[in-house]
Amino acid sequence: MMLSITGLYAAPLALLILFLAYRVTKFRRKLLVGVGSGGDKELEGAIRAHANAIEYVPIALIIIAILEVNGSAEYFVHGLGATLLIGRILHAQGLSSSIGKSFGRFWGTLLTWLVILIASVSNLVLFVMN
Repeated sequence: MMLSITGLYAAPLALLILFLAYRVTKFRRKLLVGVGSGGDKELEGAIRAHANAIEYVPIALIIIAILEVNGSAEYFVHGLGATLLIGRILHAQGLSSSIGKSFGRFWGTLLTWLVILIASVSNLVLFVMN
């Protein structure tokens, strides 16, 4: 079975991760900082925005892909993928603009956690039902 729906969302999420990595590299070169943030708050925010995406996107995509392979309804898989993509964009924007509280960080985190929770529970339900 193909993972075409998961692939549809994995591709822009991977591009988002590359963009966030590029931002870190750009700041590091500008500030001549090889490791860490050198105390620069803007670089620190860029590092955390990238790291946070790396921490959440893979597991979310894995459990979405498992749902797709196991025959979950296409609209359900699309809903999870789209919500994850929106959440990660909001989070990256929010954390990139402020390391403090922000609309994007709050809603991005909430949407990401909801996707992981719903997909995890759905996978458990599918297992129990089979």
